[in-house]
Amino acid sequence: MSLQPPSLASRPKGGSAPTTKAVILVGGPSRGTRFRPLSMELPKPLFPVAGHPIIEHCFRAVAKVPDVKEVFIVGYYEESVFQPFINTVSNVFPQLSVKYLREYQALGTAGGLYHFRDVILKGKPDRFFVLNADVCCSFPLNDMLKLFEDKDAEAVMLGTRVANDSASNFGCIVSDAHTKRVLHYVEKPESHISNLINCGVYLFATECIFPAIRSAIKRRTERPRLLSYPSSENLESSFYQGEDEDDNKENAVIRLEQDVLSDIADSRQFFVLETKDFWRQIKTAGSAVPANALYLMKAYQTGSEELATPSANIIPPVYIHPSAQIDPTAKIGPNVSVGPRVHVGAGVRIKESIILEDSEIKHDSCIMYSIVGWNSKIGAWARVEGTPTPINSHSTSIMKNGVKVQSITILGKECGVGDEVRVQNCVCLPYKELKRDVSNEVIM
Repeated sequence: MSLQPPSLASRPKGGSAPTTKAVILVGGPSRGTRFRPLSMELPKPLFPVAGHPIIEHCFRAVAKVPDVKEVFIVGYYEESVFQPFINTVSNVFPQLSVKYLREYQALGTAGGLYHFRDVILKGKPDRFFVLNADVCCSFPLNDMLKLFEDKDAEAVMLGTRVANDSASNFGCIVSDAHTKRVLHYVEKPESHISNLINCGVYLFATECIFPAIRSAIKRRTERPRLLSYPSSENLESSFYQGEDEDDNKENAVIRLEQDVLSDIADSRQFFVLETKDFWRQIKTAGSAVPANALYLMKAYQTGSEELATPSANIIPPVYIHPSAQIDPTAKIGPNVSVGPRVHVGAGVRIKESIILEDSEIKHDSCIMYSIVGWNSKIGAWARVEGTPTPINSHSTSIMKNGVKVQSITILGKECGVGDEVRVQNCVCLPYKELKRDVSNEVIM
């Protein structure tokens, strides 16, 4: 133990080292609309990207922090939805105790934390990580912990640089380049203030975050709320006025990003760790494809043994589930994930795509920039393709003939594409049979 006086953030309890927990925010079923048609079958956090559920990538990062022994998943899905995943992840990471905390309604990113504060604070942890499950990155949690301790911080957030023109779609951070202190934080500013944005990964001192949320709730109850009419773009993250507004205003949605972080920035013990590694939000169904590519590239760089061995017909990085059957003449990669029990025929070409379990892809067909849903069947000589978008772009929609369309083609569960049929830039809802060429459409 060091002889310097214990800091506010890392004050040992009863002489022991500081303790750390982790919370992973998963949201709930009513929020997953932008992930349709894939979220009709499976909650977004459980959707497989690079061979593993999106949320499992969070767990893999948390498991690398020796200090963390307890992880909470907070959301408002039914408990039964996450139970199989929790059973699996508890076997893979036996050192972690994993619990699901179900909100009785959507409470917002900060409201959920506050509602379960007694459970999180049990055992008096000094600090805890908060990870948004719909984020794809390398989660440098140990680096955040080091900055937290070095700076005697009350809060550390992960930040990254994006192009100036897309920065205002995110929470923007103004920081001191030398000290890394957050000077100012604005969620989705109307004018450009910074291209350093919030990655949705935090480390909070327990003594700082709960009083900050309590102040936000207090402000909400004391101030008559102006009802804003959000644009459809922001509907998902906006405040929903209940039809019968509960007198207990603690039920209102309180969000870290909009309601709490700018206050913590004023406390002067708030820092940002800027990651130079990859980062991307997984909002729309199409964004699973670039996220898949980023995770696969990272796995390839770190020499992961899960990936398929490169060969003349396997262009790395590629993940193939051991139960999938791939004809040796099929050419696959780069950036492809093939799920369990998939059948891929002779002469097939697949790149930049996710093929979900139990799908069948017949000979000589071509799949690019697409997601093929569970149990789908692609006919011989068929083409299923999207449009490549720049790797640093944070959008998966493009303009075609003056209309905004998905750049990634998505086939829902049990879709069929006939022999020699071409499907381009389409989103196809489950159980549809495509017998003619289609492009730039949503097939309902």
